[in-house]
Amino acid sequence: MTTTLPIAETFDSIQGEGSLLGTPSFFIRTAGCNLRCTWCDTPYASWAAAGDQRSVASLVEEVQRSGRKHVVLTGGEPFMFPGLIELNDALREAGCHVTIETAGTLVLPLTCDLLSCSPKLSNSTPTNDPRDPTGQWAERHEARRWRPEILSKLIQQSVRTQWKFVVSNQQDLAEIDQMLAEVPPERPEDVFLMPEGVTVPKPERVRWVVELCQKRGWCYGHRLHIALFGNTRGT
Repeated sequence: MTTTLPIAETFDSIQGEGSLLGTPSFFIRTAGCNLRCTWCDTPYASWAAAGDQRSVASLVEEVQRSGRKHVVLTGGEPFMFPGLIELNDALREAGCHVTIETAGTLVLPLTCDLLSCSPKLSNSTPTNDPRDPTGQWAERHEARRWRPEILSKLIQQSVRTQWKFVVSNQQDLAEIDQMLAEVPPERPEDVFLMPEGVTVPKPERVRWVVELCQKRGWCYGHRLHIALFGNTRGT
């Protein structure tokens, strides 16, 4: 396995989001993204992507040394890199459960155990962001952030899919409904709403999210890693 990928970091932690919340997992974060979310909590994998080229063999060996059976391939956007196919397949052949976290705008021919898709709402577009003085990234991001035809392909080739939406206010609901109408989830409980931010929100600020989840049968997307470790790398 001589294939390489640009890797921003690897770490052993717990899954802080989604249906596998609290599960001890090994994380492999690729460096690079085709989007530029204004609220991105991993800018070192997107806005200022930096990392080392790592071979698939070395990554699989590191996972095996960790003893973890749950592996999360995240970014940035891991589907940018064709080497993801070999890495995903090698990990699954080694007996690992593989989650791939993606925005759902790019596709590669692979089958993962859990596709963790986070479609980007309009609240993610970096309008007037100082990191984008010419506005070029805002234009690119807006054009790329929702690709239902790509997402449909990803879902078809994955064992299971969960949806994670980063919500800023109640006005986001109309956009979420439109997206789910175009590419419906298999079950309501596969949809997670995560309040935007990198700190633990006060209950009164997110009460509307909780009430909405109760009404729709969706899940409240608690960020356990933020509660336990704060917004720090390697967690």
